[in-house]
Amino acid sequence: MARTYNFSAGPAVLPEAVLAEAAQEMLDYQGSGMSVMEMSHRSGMFEGIVAAAEADLRALLSIPENYRVLFLQGGASQQFAMIPMNLMKSKKAAYIVSGEWSKKACEEGARFGEAVVVASSADRTFSYVPDCSDLSIPADADYLHFCENNTIYGTRFSRLPEPGGRPLVADMSSCFLSAPHAVEKYGLMYGGAQKNIGPAGVTIVIIREDLITSDCLPGTPTMLKYKTHADAASLYNTPPAYGIYICGKVFRWIMGMGGLSAMQAHNEKKAAILYDYLDESALFSGSVQEADRSLMNVCFRSTSPEVDARFIKEAKAAGLDNLKGYRTVGGMRASIYNAMPIAGVERLVEFMRDFEKGVPCTTTTA
Repeated sequence: MARTYNFSAGPAVLPEAVLAEAAQEMLDYQGSGMSVMEMSHRSGMFEGIVAAAEADLRALLSIPENYRVLFLQGGASQQFAMIPMNLMKSKKAAYIVSGEWSKKACEEGARFGEAVVVASSADRTFSYVPDCSDLSIPADADYLHFCENNTIYGTRFSRLPEPGGRPLVADMSSCFLSAPHAVEKYGLMYGGAQKNIGPAGVTIVIIREDLITSDCLPGTPTMLKYKTHADAASLYNTPPAYGIYICGKVFRWIMGMGGLSAMQAHNEKKAAILYDYLDESALFSGSVQEADRSLMNVCFRSTSPEVDARFIKEAKAAGLDNLKGYRTVGGMRASIYNAMPIAGVERLVEFMRDFEKGVPCTTTTA
């Protein structure tokens, strides 16, 4: 059976080469006689898997020596609480609210102290990125938090906000490793792996060492302290072992693609194909301010919800799946992460052109 073109926002498409290699190793990983799924996380073989994954991630991002890499669980949503528990020493932090997830992060931060909204695009339903050129950040704020790419609304920050000397904390879930990232400009970056990196269950945290302390908010559970996991090299408890293994393979795949600069060019090409069509279409239109368009999540709609529904149904029949927009937004969303091939975006645009012309849908075996 032919594979579909999967435009899901997450869990999302993974490189076929990675899936094929993992399938070959499913029953016997490198002569061990067992699957990585069955392997003790305390074994030397699995410790080697974790060490190799971290080394490759460090090489991809040129991560400075004074930053630690943590492979955790709980998703980005757990980080919404873990960050203030560990970093909100003065019980105050600044938040940029540019979408649903940064809004949730701010709301969670407010459970532990004062979460000050210093910029927001809620006034126009998060269809643009707010101006962050001159933020009024409280002098006693412990950090500035923002979400670099907004999965639901399809916007992205093309320039980093200026934190005014405070640690910059970024939710990178839907843009991690889609382009080079200057790690040294962040105090902490984090993201769920299930969009660009690997299967659901792994959360990657890259944190500057001076932010890892035992001086957390009173009552912070042991499992929610960064120091706990940093001291144990991400092996304090049973980690998301198989997910880390797949992430490591994706890191190697990105290297084989030419690294992050090549990946950025690949992603920009894909996005241009789709946005160029949306700009010329009479039926479909993008829902985001042009300057702030995401390269990862392309949100668009037709002339009515009824047409949207018919498009989504016929696209699925044609082998183009998971194009329905987020439940609170409607319309369509094509998530074109690293592993989405250019051919997938070209096929989507071809189908959209035919749909706009009224050409009957035919099932494809692409």
